[in-house]
Amino acid sequence: MSDPHRQHRGHRHHHPHHPDDGAHTPGHRSPARPWHRLAPHSHDSADHLDSALESSARGLRALWVSLAVLGATALAQAAVVVVSGSVALLGDTVHNIADALTAVPLGIAFVLGRRAATRRFTYGYGRAEDLAGIVIVLTIAASAVLAAWTAVDRLLDPRPVAHVPAVAVAALVGFAGNEWVARYRIRVGRAIGSAALVADGLHARTDGYTSLAVLLSAGGAALGWRLTDPVVGLAITAVIVLVLRNAAREVFRRLMDAVDPVLVDRAERVLAEVPGVRGVGELRLRWIGHRLRAEVALVVDGEATVRQAHRIAVEAEHALLHAVPRLTAALVHADPAPAPGEADPHLALAHHTTA
Repeated sequence: MSDPHRQHRGHRHHHPHHPDDGAHTPGHRSPARPWHRLAPHSHDSADHLDSALESSARGLRALWVSLAVLGATALAQAAVVVVSGSVALLGDTVHNIADALTAVPLGIAFVLGRRAATRRFTYGYGRAEDLAGIVIVLTIAASAVLAAWTAVDRLLDPRPVAHVPAVAVAALVGFAGNEWVARYRIRVGRAIGSAALVADGLHARTDGYTSLAVLLSAGGAALGWRLTDPVVGLAITAVIVLVLRNAAREVFRRLMDAVDPVLVDRAERVLAEVPGVRGVGELRLRWIGHRLRAEVALVVDGEATVRQAHRIAVEAEHALLHAVPRLTAALVHADPAPAPGEADPHLALAHHTTA
């Protein structure tokens, strides 16, 4: 059986740091924590709401800017595809269009994530980002199918590529646009903790490399090798499939509440250093959109008063908020250290727990 200290959640010390918390109305301040308002920095709900909104605003700005850049790049490439008939460039263009369109579901997710929690959605709407990640994965898969279909068709029916210099220039334009967007999305995604935005940035970076591959197609066409174009198209398809695998893995991990173990180690280390904490029991971290939440059970002196235990819990929560990046809320429970011969007070819950 698991440690009963890790199962009990009867008394929670929760500070309303985040609008996802359904236990407090917007603007509520707990009178039991006046020292938080006297401190030179604040962790109240309004401050974290502002931070969360700013994160969403940065994500939206990154999406719309990258949408404009990739849209312009795709239109330029599409014009060259029409006049050249290059299937490799077509595959790259389709992928760029798909990459640009992924801004739509992500944008909707960021907008939804800014909505306040309700009595039905007590954790808020941050999970919309994870749903957007699924849409992105499906979009990448669709672009891979289309690119493969077109390349195989041209492999069975080879045709010459016209306007080879224009194809080469379009390939370079595609690389430049995608690499710029990739760096921008990845930087913003990591800054705000959005796995979907980072995955989208990695997707754009791979698109840039596939644009460079189109240069091989242009070179082969210049030498009169008709099969070079569809072969490069198939190679681009293979790269898209690799991107699909990586993106799917990231989205799956986020859906399964996976977190970096380094964050867990850091949280445990910080909690153990809080005065009055005798041990760290259960510690759980989970992402809700691009924000982290924590649940932790601490062991404190069994002779401590309720007020003393509460103060330790608040100090532990405060330490976590400083130590763990993008953590916006924590539920901290204080368990008394058992005295010699004392019966475990959690035994009454044993039949509700699982090993």
